[in-house]
Amino acid sequence: MRTLLISGERSGCGKTSITLAISAILAKHMPVQTYKVGMDYIDPSYLTGVTGRACRNLDSYVLDDDGLRGVYSHAASGAEIGIIEGVRGLYEGADILGDTGSTASVAKALGVNVVLVINAKSITRSAAAIVKGFQSFDPEVRIRGVILNNVTGGRHLEKLKGAIEHYCGIPVIGAVPNMPEMELAMRHLGLVPYREGCEDDAFADRIGFITRIIEEYIDIDALSSLAEEPADPGRAHPAFDQKMPVDLKIGIAYDEAFNFYYADLFDILRAGGAEPVFFSPVHDRLPDADGYIIGGGYPELYADALEQNDLMREAVVETSKNTIPIYAECGGLMYLTRSITKKAGWQGQTDESTHLMCGLFPGDTMMPSRRVLGYVEGSSQNGPMGRSHFRGHEFHYSEIKMDSGQKYAFRLSRGHGISGGDDGILSGNTLGSYAHLHPVSSSGMIRSFISTCREVSAKRN
Repeated sequence: MRTLLISGERSGCGKTSITLAISAILAKHMPVQTYKVGMDYIDPSYLTGVTGRACRNLDSYVLDDDGLRGVYSHAASGAEIGIIEGVRGLYEGADILGDTGSTASVAKALGVNVVLVINAKSITRSAAAIVKGFQSFDPEVRIRGVILNNVTGGRHLEKLKGAIEHYCGIPVIGAVPNMPEMELAMRHLGLVPYREGCEDDAFADRIGFITRIIEEYIDIDALSSLAEEPADPGRAHPAFDQKMPVDLKIGIAYDEAFNFYYADLFDILRAGGAEPVFFSPVHDRLPDADGYIIGGGYPELYADALEQNDLMREAVVETSKNTIPIYAECGGLMYLTRSITKKAGWQGQTDESTHLMCGLFPGDTMMPSRRVLGYVEGSSQNGPMGRSHFRGHEFHYSEIKMDSGQKYAFRLSRGHGISGGDDGILSGNTLGSYAHLHPVSSSGMIRSFISTCREVSAKRN
């Protein structure tokens, strides 16, 4: 599959809007497989939405090179072109002296060409210096073209294009005008998720507008010509090849409140003999299943509706008491605490408000708190996820005040967790953590969860 990576020279350069539109344009003519560098749920939801194929995440902090290639190759089947969206600036990563976790590391692991997006506001010849610096910083990264953003007119473009093509020897394949309408809707933890945004006509109109602008100002044929077969695409990861007979059902909380999942999870569950069954904690009753996963999301925005669905909350607690395994990440963890309190001033509300949640874990969630963002590393010591070393990510604006004396399954050597490096609070076979796990790098933990579900189901039947 011909593939191209689109990176930015920094966060906020317009890379996300541009990549989204390019993917949407190409998808009108051919199957497009998208990827997102880094552990991120929201950008992939947009790329999935405009292409109709599940976007996959590539992160070199949680995955080694073979893992990156394994995810890439598994997803590539049936697609004609691959588009990879970078994260932050091209060389930003987990630390300052290595490229682990960076877009550059993914480009090198796969051996794909890169198009660099530059914020050209208020610069001309200096843009060539920026591109030249990016080219020379790591010659193994194959930068093959440039897209300019925030261009103010024909004369501005003439200077930018002339300098870059003269000094850097690569083409400028697009120049996007400076327009505020090119920005996507934001909230406290990033973009509004695609599933939620689609309920608003103005949201769809904005994406349509961005796509039309990109189609007008970027040479899509020239961009497509830069896409080549990766030098090292690898083969599908073994986690996808287990292919056991389906004998379990795993309930997946999926609605406007909970929708932060990596698409690889569902493939790994099915490979392990577990069929996902989707349900809504906001609207539904709890379906029968052999285990449950409650992913991240924005439960704080739907706290009133979650509180009102008391039949769901009671069923979740009863299910946990019956030792049926439950795994909850971040927003799911918040849902399993006693309450969510939103302080006065949060998202414009005038008074503090508290909403009852499941009460499965003896703690209370407070919002907002300091923003926690970064990679985590640690070990799973017990519980339904088994014993394993893991790497993941945490990203939240809440804190949970747990009662003292609780039992935790995860101990972090990097990251904050629920409290002081303790994460993965346990209640029987129910585990809740702030850490988000990548399902491929943590496939052993997912298999342990499936095995626990199978063992409990066998005892019940």
